[in-house]
Amino acid sequence: MRIIKLNATNSTNSYLRALYSEGNLTDFTAVIAKEQTQGKGQMGALWESQAFKNLTFSVFKDVKSLPLELSFSISMISALSVLKTLQLISIPRLSVKWPNDILSADKKICGILIENVIKYSVIEASIIGIGLNVNQTEFENLPQASSLINISGSVYNLDELALGIIENLKMYFDRFKENGIEVLIEEYESHLFRKNKPSTFRDVEGVMFSGFIEGVSNLGKLQVKLEDHILKEYDLKEITLLY
Repeated sequence: MRIIKLNATNSTNSYLRALYSEGNLTDFTAVIAKEQTQGKGQMGALWESQAFKNLTFSVFKDVKSLPLELSFSISMISALSVLKTLQLISIPRLSVKWPNDILSADKKICGILIENVIKYSVIEASIIGIGLNVNQTEFENLPQASSLINISGSVYNLDELALGIIENLKMYFDRFKENGIEVLIEEYESHLFRKNKPSTFRDVEGVMFSGFIEGVSNLGKLQVKLEDHILKEYDLKEITLLY
């Protein structure tokens, strides 16, 4: 395992992607930055994080020509690895908000951005970016955000948390290789935020509607039971789960 520590960079995902383009990256090479000036979130959003207080890092994984239809396995592995790490330090009421935000007591504490290297319809490699709110106490204009220190009252070592997440990434990738995607889905769904509860959603046209989250498909689509017991699947760009 190779760990590169930076005082600052625009984005750990971008930094690692540049290293990959130069060749010779080993599995689970990680880039950890004390500060990200242009951290990336889902669908082009910026990930804001106070310098020196939070864990912002990216991990490289060679997935050896993983078929595109199994790409959601990487998302589940990443979310479960963070969740397992936080369980071990007794962070309470953890859940995964589809597709891979980590919540504690309904507050977002971690975001994950996965960028895949795709060639000829297979995934050659994956860059897993993780932003975990750790020792930051205030989140201006972010009412749904929280941190480990706000939840537990304890200060945490950022390097220890990163190492824990990387070890769990190794464990879950091994489990996926041995047992396939079904085992991942079962564990992922057991932690799925608002599963089997009445929930409110917004579609791409801004229309609000209600339904019950049933689970996820192998492709990572959210399965929602609508009125008249109609089960419909939604992609990430098609629906937003509201709090």
